[in-house]
Amino acid sequence: MLNFFKKAKKADRNLSINEKKGGRPQFHTLRVSEITRETEDCVSVAFEVPDSLSEDYRFVPGQYLTLETEIKGEKVRRSYSLCSSPFDGELRVAIKEVEGGQFSTFANRELTVGTEMRVMTPDGNFIAPIKAEVENHYVGFAAGSGITPVFSILKSVLEQEPKSTFTLFYGNKTAKSVIFKEQIEALKNTHMNRLEVHHVLSREDQGTDYLKGRIDAIKCGQFADRFFDLKEVNGYFLCGPEGMINDVSNQLKDLGVAKELIHYELFTSPAQSIAGKTKVSSSENTEKFDSALTVILDGEETHFSLNSGGDSILDAALDAGADVPYACKGAVCCTCRAKVLEGDVEMEMNYALEDDEVEDGYVLTCQSHPRSEKVVVSFDD
Repeated sequence: MLNFFKKAKKADRNLSINEKKGGRPQFHTLRVSEITRETEDCVSVAFEVPDSLSEDYRFVPGQYLTLETEIKGEKVRRSYSLCSSPFDGELRVAIKEVEGGQFSTFANRELTVGTEMRVMTPDGNFIAPIKAEVENHYVGFAAGSGITPVFSILKSVLEQEPKSTFTLFYGNKTAKSVIFKEQIEALKNTHMNRLEVHHVLSREDQGTDYLKGRIDAIKCGQFADRFFDLKEVNGYFLCGPEGMINDVSNQLKDLGVAKELIHYELFTSPAQSIAGKTKVSSSENTEKFDSALTVILDGEETHFSLNSGGDSILDAALDAGADVPYACKGAVCCTCRAKVLEGDVEMEMNYALEDDEVEDGYVLTCQSHPRSEKVVVSFDD
């Protein structure tokens, strides 16, 4: 989705992401081939990909997988970023256990090698198209499990862009909670002049104030003064809590960084508007009407009626029997992206689509409601 980590034209993004057969994410059953304990509350899970599906599971650094399995009789679906590089020769995600997290608890405590589960083909817009000939400097800000997609991007840059450099600021509570700590140290030793890493710990004193606490706007400014030249950075990659993303994004823009150089990934639906993304309020019009909906998927049409004040287009399509793709249902992951071919649609929230995609008629169907008496939406475009 990026051109030297600037926002690329939609056609370029789609070429990187949707060059797989079918042009949209699809589920296949894969076998868990390895489970590695990364920290006390985080595992990485690798999947065995048959040769017949190798092309389907090619991915761009920074993308994610959506996993679906049955837990206590209930189908549970969650998305996790790929931590492997496309050049590692494996398909691996990291799953950090969160309190009350149904899937993450299962993955950390019960999942075993040999288990089969449904795995959606890679998707996501937080990506880095690696180009061997470029000479760029990238800066990453990550916190906790937010390191996962940044780690994939970082490794890919170091492995396949020999002239490029990467500076990483990684926030955690303690040194023991640092995910991929040994792997990051190994990369530092291998690429001593190309990778710079600064660990920011909130519950341990490292002897300097700017490396203690949480990554916020003040620290971002301090880091820019000490560790990198704003004018020489070709892209910033942010992944972590909403507060960190807001603070760092706003501070970078206040320091003069162009909006298109700042890229971020969210794991959960945000509580407030994220810098640079769209939050669309629903219409104040209380008049309700029935709309004739047509959903196009794999060339087949599903027809149903939907009240303008009722379910989202995605939920209504699922109820009508269409196997439309989705993951988070929270306006974050972009899996349910589709194009409006006819009629008017309004989104409640949008934290995933870029402005040019919205202008071209794309919507997040999990957040969309009809605003005309006839609407045609295609997941194939």
